[in-house]
Amino acid sequence: MALLGPVEVTPSMLEDRIDDIRQFILDELGEFGEKNYPRITRRVRYAQDAQGLWYIRGDVMAVLAAMHGETLAREKIERINDKFKGLLPRGLCSRPSSLTT
Repeated sequence: MALLGPVEVTPSMLEDRIDDIRQFILDELGEFGEKNYPRITRRVRYAQDAQGLWYIRGDVMAVLAAMHGETLAREKIERINDKFKGLLPRGLCSRPSSLTT
């Protein structure tokens, strides 16, 4: 599609991307996350938009760190962050951190 030039993003395309991100996060949390952290799972499931999902990442990181350790949780959060490309205002995008070096 990119070869054909810029594509206008329709509301349904945007909703599909948000649903994909939501499902990706829920898959990362898995059954353990759903069972042991139901409040976080509900927040992910019922987030209204991309910004809502973006702001939940800190809580998701805490759950993933409890489940897998901080190193693996950071890797999973980076994969989640990648899903948001093009959806957020520039000020909300994650910046490189000196903590990862």
